[in-house]
Amino acid sequence: MRTVSLALLAFTVAAAAPADDGVVKARSAYSMTETIDRIRQDVAGKGITFFSAIDQSKLAADAGIALRPSTLLIFGNPALGAQFVTSNPTAGLDWPVRLLVYQDANGAVWTAYTDFSWIARRHHIEDRQVAFGKATEVIASITSTVRARSPR
Repeated sequence: MRTVSLALLAFTVAAAAPADDGVVKARSAYSMTETIDRIRQDVAGKGITFFSAIDQSKLAADAGIALRPSTLLIFGNPALGAQFVTSNPTAGLDWPVRLLVYQDANGAVWTAYTDFSWIARRHHIEDRQVAFGKATEVIASITSTVRARSPR
């Protein structure tokens, strides 16, 4: 099973490397609704706590602003995430995990999250490499449930 996880992680890193700003984006193979549903199901199946789904486009519409579909999903494993905050309290700015699902101008649906290595550098956390590696493996697994495969 460990080999499968590492293979999945290698695929994910190759397919969705973080940009210089630490944002990892991947195109979804599904609609907004199905992408969100699949992610929520996978999070629940992994026993991860789901905290909130914030429909940013609805909030914008309520304020009289047009915004393409955009929903922020917030979830995490307190036993894992709290480790980062114990290393540096400002890491609480990035925990729990936030995963954005949004639709671009062409109608494609994307997922985006902050790369965990980037978070570690941002907060100068050097004593939690194993935990950051686990978090990277988990988010790679979660986003793989919706990732569009690249044409060969």
